[in-house]
Amino acid sequence: MTDDMASESPTVVNVPEKNRYVISAGGRELGFTEYTDRGAQRVFLHTEIDPAEEGHGYGSALMAGTLGQVRDAGLRAVPVCPFMVGYLQRHHEFDDVIDPVSISLRASLG
Repeated sequence: MTDDMASESPTVVNVPEKNRYVISAGGRELGFTEYTDRGAQRVFLHTEIDPAEEGHGYGSALMAGTLGQVRDAGLRAVPVCPFMVGYLQRHHEFDDVIDPVSISLRASLG
């Protein structure tokens, strides 16, 4: 991590035209989580953190920022992505906005 990035707190921004939330710091994208919307449910499909930035807590910051924005928007989060599933197993403060993955949803994602 560069000194510039260490001095700037990461920010999480929804980029709806790309169906993803992006975490960045120091003007550089550090990772993202992709989603698709199904009515009031935001279904999270995939998360990536830049391999050079792993181990700095950016994945957790991305999940917290994303789920906070989902809550603020009055939506429900459906974690299909294994990274988000793992995060939610350790962070129950977001249980109020989480919906389980239904069999029909999983089948439709094929």
